[in-house]
Amino acid sequence: MQHPKKVLLAYSGGLDTSVIVPWLKETYGCEVIAFTGDVGQGADELKGLEAKARKSGASKLIVADLREEFLTKYAFPTLCAGAVYEGLYLLGTSTARPVIAKAMIEAAHAEGADALAHGCTGKGNDQVRFELTFKAIDPTLPVIAPWRLPEWTLTSREDALAYAEERGIPVANTKQSIYSRDRNIWHISHEGGELEDPWNEPLEAMFCLTVAPEAAPDAPEYVIVDFDNGLPTGLEGHAMGAVELMEALNTLAGGHGVGREDIVENRLVGMKSHGIYETPGGTVLYKALAGLETLCLDGASAHYKSLVSEKYAELVYNGQWFSPLREALDAFVAKLMEPVTGSVRVKLYKGTCTVVGRKSAMSLYQEDLATFGQDDVYNQSDATGFINLFGLPMMVAGMRSHNSHSGIPSGFKG
Repeated sequence: MQHPKKVLLAYSGGLDTSVIVPWLKETYGCEVIAFTGDVGQGADELKGLEAKARKSGASKLIVADLREEFLTKYAFPTLCAGAVYEGLYLLGTSTARPVIAKAMIEAAHAEGADALAHGCTGKGNDQVRFELTFKAIDPTLPVIAPWRLPEWTLTSREDALAYAEERGIPVANTKQSIYSRDRNIWHISHEGGELEDPWNEPLEAMFCLTVAPEAAPDAPEYVIVDFDNGLPTGLEGHAMGAVELMEALNTLAGGHGVGREDIVENRLVGMKSHGIYETPGGTVLYKALAGLETLCLDGASAHYKSLVSEKYAELVYNGQWFSPLREALDAFVAKLMEPVTGSVRVKLYKGTCTVVGRKSAMSLYQEDLATFGQDDVYNQSDATGFINLFGLPMMVAGMRSHNSHSGIPSGFKG
């Protein structure tokens, strides 16, 4: 790769990206523009970021508010697909990376940058998610990943701190937690520290979005979530925008200890990792939507969706958001969600989220058919013929087995 003249760097303000800025300038003699995608990581992480980026040597900092786009174009479609990676992970980081990467490309075009850069390590999934998005949208832009380059010699936190000190880069606010965290409006993840041993229970002080279930209120709280074509639109009949809705649900569910998951997952790069996820509002939405689907989807569609959900989760986790298959599955899901409109009442109590009521004008549930009382709709004698036809293959197989054990010639016709 020829030395770039202007590099757009995915920037968090942490120690790694703070030293990557001067490293890029010294290694390539280029201008560095720092880029931060606001996906709801919180005001504390964004405070003072521009001053920090400039002191590190960046010519400017671009902060893009991506919260609404992240939820409506990435997190909510994943919700509608019912996608859950390995049965537990609600894909909070996986859905955030492609929206940030897409915005980086747009910013690079606007700024005339001729290369992109990120601080992801060679061990993680995020390097794949960023770079597959870059390839899908603009494969002509070179990508610099310092952690994978032989000339990157800062292999420890001590190395990075010394490098920063030598160049007068402020690191007072980059003190590293014992945990590696990723936070957005959908979730927060925790790795490292005592979690590196999967036998260890996480320390209560680690959690950020949820109270301990045993410390949650002793009385349950109920909330009604409204959906239109599978998309969450408000609470208690009050229409809300995506950001407002998620903030409200995170506070409400987090206050009852809802949304904690302890996971040993299979990373795309081949290793296992142990992490803790807090997804309070997202957990409520997944539970509520699944409850509404039980009313509005026919059995065959609901059962087939479970197959699609697993594949969708795999694609998102593996960074293939902009793949043709993911887009095709979205079309299937959008069609499936057309009748999924209504309201769901959920009960929040001591870390649990339980669907306790659901209603929809598009419901397929008919009380006069389902009742155990007397009815004039369902002719129970019809079930005899149904069972005979449905069980015909099993009956034939059973007769063969019976005949072989009784010594009757196989050609015998009873």
